[in-house]
Amino acid sequence: MSEYSLLGAGLGALIGAILALTGAGGGILAVPLLVFGLGLSMVEAAPIGLLAVGLAATVGAVLGLREGIVRYRAAGFVAAIGILMAPVGLWLAHRLPNLPLALLFSAVLLYACGRILLKATRELRHGQPAPRAAFQPCVLNPLQGRLRWTLPCARALTFTGMLSGLLSGLLGVGGGFVIIPALTRYTNLDSKSIVATSLAVIALVSTGSVITASLSGVMHWAVGAPFAGGAVLGLIAGRQVARYLAGPRLQQLFALVGMLAAVMLSLGALGAWR
Repeated sequence: MSEYSLLGAGLGALIGAILALTGAGGGILAVPLLVFGLGLSMVEAAPIGLLAVGLAATVGAVLGLREGIVRYRAAGFVAAIGILMAPVGLWLAHRLPNLPLALLFSAVLLYACGRILLKATRELRHGQPAPRAAFQPCVLNPLQGRLRWTLPCARALTFTGMLSGLLSGLLGVGGGFVIIPALTRYTNLDSKSIVATSLAVIALVSTGSVITASLSGVMHWAVGAPFAGGAVLGLIAGRQVARYLAGPRLQQLFALVGMLAAVMLSLGALGAWR
């Protein structure tokens, strides 16, 4: 294995560990790491980051299925919409210059990390998450233990799938920062079920996006395979220590690192453009 591949595997292991410690939104740092660490462009880094995040999410989703906490019908519905939208995002990515893509990714990264920072700060101050919305279109049937499928519920999940799929193809992000807040707002699922269901959606949408990228000839497997393999190993190792390290303080640190990465990505793109 070349030094370049070893570096890719090491960066992937770092992403896997971040995913294990911070949750489904941690994979959003995969693209900045690939850009800064391996010198890839946004278009080159996006499908590789998605491959790694998708594999790591698959591991988490399988564990959630074993525990019976994945709402697989809702996950399948959201993922089906996302898979349809991902090629649209990929098509747009190959028609936009690197600068606007980098600036858009930076804006999304700032938004995602801002939400994580606010949530972690709220938990440290008050010891509990923010109250949920009064009206939730997707609620569990207490007799069957399944979500009630109503028109408002289908509409909410459809919008969630469209946005996560579009961002998946366009920016190479799993979409956990979209799916988790949406499920929190629109459903009455508990936090463990929300995260596990989100991982299932990310795994399915990422698979579709990776297949599309491979068929389009834009997936660099020589870089992607070691990076993704490292991410899975990092996730497995990170899960062993997550119970000791994970928490609001670590979430705050991750959010600040993510914000710094967003600023650096913007400045780097602007500098290259000039």
